[in-house]
Amino acid sequence: MTLRLHDTATRSVRDFVPKTPGHIGIYVCGLTVQSVAHIGHLRSGVNYDMLRRWLTHSGFEVTFIRNVTDVDDKILVKSVQSGQPFWSIAYANKLVLDADYRALNVLPPTYEPLATAHIPEMHELIAELITRGNAYESATGNGDVYFDVPSYPDYGRLSGQKLDDMLPAGDAPERDKHHAADFALWKGIKADEPADASWPSPWGRGRPGWHIECSAMARRYLGAEFDIHGGGLDLTFPHHENEIAQSHAAGLPFARYWVHNALLNLGEAKMSKSLGNVIDVEAVRGMGIRPVELRYYLGAPHYRSRIDYSDEALREAATAYKRIEGFVQRAVEVVGPGRPKQVPPAFAAALNDDFNTSAALAVVHDTIREGNSALAATDETGVRAALTEVRAMLGVLGLDPLDDAWGGGDTGSELKPVVDSLVKLALEQRAQARARKDWSAADSVRDQLKNAGIQVEDTPTGPRWTVGEQH
Repeated sequence: MTLRLHDTATRSVRDFVPKTPGHIGIYVCGLTVQSVAHIGHLRSGVNYDMLRRWLTHSGFEVTFIRNVTDVDDKILVKSVQSGQPFWSIAYANKLVLDADYRALNVLPPTYEPLATAHIPEMHELIAELITRGNAYESATGNGDVYFDVPSYPDYGRLSGQKLDDMLPAGDAPERDKHHAADFALWKGIKADEPADASWPSPWGRGRPGWHIECSAMARRYLGAEFDIHGGGLDLTFPHHENEIAQSHAAGLPFARYWVHNALLNLGEAKMSKSLGNVIDVEAVRGMGIRPVELRYYLGAPHYRSRIDYSDEALREAATAYKRIEGFVQRAVEVVGPGRPKQVPPAFAAALNDDFNTSAALAVVHDTIREGNSALAATDETGVRAALTEVRAMLGVLGLDPLDDAWGGGDTGSELKPVVDSLVKLALEQRAQARARKDWSAADSVRDQLKNAGIQVEDTPTGPRWTVGEQH
């Protein structure tokens, strides 16, 4: 396999070569759990889950790390405002995040480190930077420690910015810094912050700065050098720029490739908690969109393409997925579920060319058209060939309709047998009405099912029902 990835640092597409043959280490910046995640956040989860699945399918052993920031300025502000412990706010939001990932069939990471569980590793890295002359304690004695940005000559290389053009880092008063761009590695305890949101350190009680967390946790789980560092495009600066500076200054080779997914915008602005323009998974469910359809919507565009959200676009994506699902269901009725085989060369070529899911899904739809033609011609061999290829491709993307993860659509897996039984009972009543030519009663049963969100399609092999719009 030759995977080509867009290299953010050089603005080019380069052949990817893993550090260790047969193994790939990936670190993805996870979320700050200050509130419930929105679908813009979840795009990152879906994009990197699909990449991970493709690499695994291609024969690599993947160690996938996705952290959780469970202490930061915004969480502490909410703690003070609400009177809740900061850890209670973080934990409650993480539970919702975990449920959202499960709903979208995002695989659990190999490890999911919490920032608050890795304070010693951060202390170690900060101490190394001070020893090397790349960090310093605040002269005011308030316990703050800062990274000395001018001491790292390559600062700005990832984002293409020049130090002289940068605005001051807004994470601490400028009076405490040697240079306005210097950023906090450790923040001394403040009187207006919760007392329990601090830890002892060589520089006094306090808490970590945002950027030091990821460098320390990446080293803890992936070593001094690893293959891919991922995250949203909005993290390029300052977060990833700062990670590179502090890691390289400490003598760590750090990430060999940087991958950034584009944002999901609502109107002219990115979807953001701070802007208040967010749509979460529950809101999407309230629109009648299933999690599998949301995953398709988030994963179908190329990962570096911006998504401009609209209800109409989301519904169009849901309809497109229903067409995929409809073919799989019709094909299974004819030839059975079969065994997914290797993906077609065109599909593999699309994913190996900067992980182009849009082009890969075009191959899926082309194969479905061939499968539909085979269905119309009652060509079971052609149907079976198309079905196994389609399921193989969808499986790589986590979108196979027959995957147990989807639990039968909108109904939970534990309710699916009950729903099956009730719908079959209604369909038997409809069949009996049709047998006695009581068309009014048969139509009434069908209308009642439709009002309940169940669509009935009459096929040569008998009635077939689906949840939502008819295929």
